[in-house]
Amino acid sequence: MCGIWGVFGLTENLHTYCASSFSNISHRGPDAWRVEYDRQLKNCCVGFHRLTIVDCTYGMQPMKLHKFPHSMLLCNGELYNCKRGTPNIGSGPMGYPIDPSLASLSASSFPGTPECPGTYLAEQFGFNYETFSDVECIFHLYEKFGIEECVKNLDGVFAFCMVDVPKRKVLLGRDPYGVRPLFRILSEDGILGVCSEAKGLTSIEFEINGHERKLEPFPPGTFEEYDLLENGKVKLVRSQRYFSPGDKPTFKPFLSYEAILPRWQLRRYVFPQSFAIGMGDSPDLRAARVVAKHIGTEHHEIMFTEEDVTKVLDDVIYTLETPDITTIRASIPMFLISKYILESTDTTVLFSGEGADEVAQGYIYFRDAPNPQAAHEDSLRLLREIYMFDGLRADRTMAAQSLELRVPFLDLQFTNYFLNIQPELKQPKDGVEKFILRSAFDGTDVLPHEILWRHKEAFSDGVASKKKSLFVVLQEIIDTRMPEPFNEAATAKMYPHCTPKSKEALYYREIFEKSYPKLAKNFLPYYWMPRWIEGITDPSARFIKHYAANQNVAKESECDVKNVSK
Repeated sequence: MCGIWGVFGLTENLHTYCASSFSNISHRGPDAWRVEYDRQLKNCCVGFHRLTIVDCTYGMQPMKLHKFPHSMLLCNGELYNCKRGTPNIGSGPMGYPIDPSLASLSASSFPGTPECPGTYLAEQFGFNYETFSDVECIFHLYEKFGIEECVKNLDGVFAFCMVDVPKRKVLLGRDPYGVRPLFRILSEDGILGVCSEAKGLTSIEFEINGHERKLEPFPPGTFEEYDLLENGKVKLVRSQRYFSPGDKPTFKPFLSYEAILPRWQLRRYVFPQSFAIGMGDSPDLRAARVVAKHIGTEHHEIMFTEEDVTKVLDDVIYTLETPDITTIRASIPMFLISKYILESTDTTVLFSGEGADEVAQGYIYFRDAPNPQAAHEDSLRLLREIYMFDGLRADRTMAAQSLELRVPFLDLQFTNYFLNIQPELKQPKDGVEKFILRSAFDGTDVLPHEILWRHKEAFSDGVASKKKSLFVVLQEIIDTRMPEPFNEAATAKMYPHCTPKSKEALYYREIFEKSYPKLAKNFLPYYWMPRWIEGITDPSARFIKHYAANQNVAKESECDVKNVSK
């Protein structure tokens, strides 16, 4: 997860703010950084923090190519349909020659790499790449088709800023579900700032005095085009949403079925690693232990304590850039596990299951949906907004420790297929969430039966000990820090937008306001809450009637999990 940053049109203190603001996202890319000023552009600066995943030699950004020497690209992403084929000998970027030994490499050099003629961008459109970097294809698509068809032809996760100097354009784009983060600040007089995280733009937000401006997340599935004026300021020409959840992707599918098996078998001649975190006798730890044994991973079990929660709570809120209650609760274990991975392993890229609950109706409240169509519509809503909640959590907690997370359940081909299944088939069945997804693996040896059909846990319960939920641990910590009684009326007067309804929520809001004052209305439209449940003010699943039934079933089957894990 790299970090991109750019400012256009800031006429005062540009160098000062470049140095201070740009460094605020250094955690996203510890391997290298670069700041660049173009002599043809006044009052403009762009920068990049690199986490090296692909093309260690020639993948540095801002990227420039021989073919497009006067354009610059900043992109945090991974593009799956570029096909990093053989670049032209001697035509490396920035004037450096490519090592001939590297040029001999192709997809066929690596066992298990799929060959699908005509469906990768390079083959489909005849692109000749200069690097092994996957994001280079953005240059070629933009030059051939323009910005709209460029973003529509990308399969992957991305947030980019391209500066087309000859045409004096600034172009922004973000992937359909906002897996990769992007923030934008735009003032009424044309100052533009872009960054992977809001903390890289907050000081600039304070600098823009006397003009209306708004610092906010750049919307997923959207591209924007700006004219770049002589003084470095911009004029918005076009802002357009190119994808909404449920839309069919316009790029050609490129993954062959023959490639799935060898990739799934991880033909890297190393044991895959798995990670799980919990407190004490956590149900999630026990279940993860069973899965790890079944699939044969090198398993890491991380234990955390109430003291650990106390230490990192405020840091987590700063990292997340949100006061949302459920996002903060769920982020604490994820923040701690990413810290362990950074300090104790050499792992950089991980896979996680974010998106499955949104796509496959995995939340317990879906049992209360009035009808199948309403449940389907709520899946679409959750996917539209995932970048503000679970998607945000997944990115920030991992990027804070310079790690990269991949989310297969948000693959466009998968989500398009699943969302077009009849709504009646996707609802929870017999009290089981994600029923159709689980059924796809029933009768196989992919997962143990008792894990495949395990009922969903509230996160704060699943990750905590049986004696005390993380939900309770947090409340006790906050009671110690804020011993005075909670005053709802005074809180509503102080925070009319997304008014905290509990002492816990108030604490989160006050810590948030220290770093991001008056920005809650821009970052969070409302607290994440279950739908179709009356009379609740807390997002925890423990307040839903079906959760108690799940817990009873879990107790009955607990002995089965224990027996298997021995």
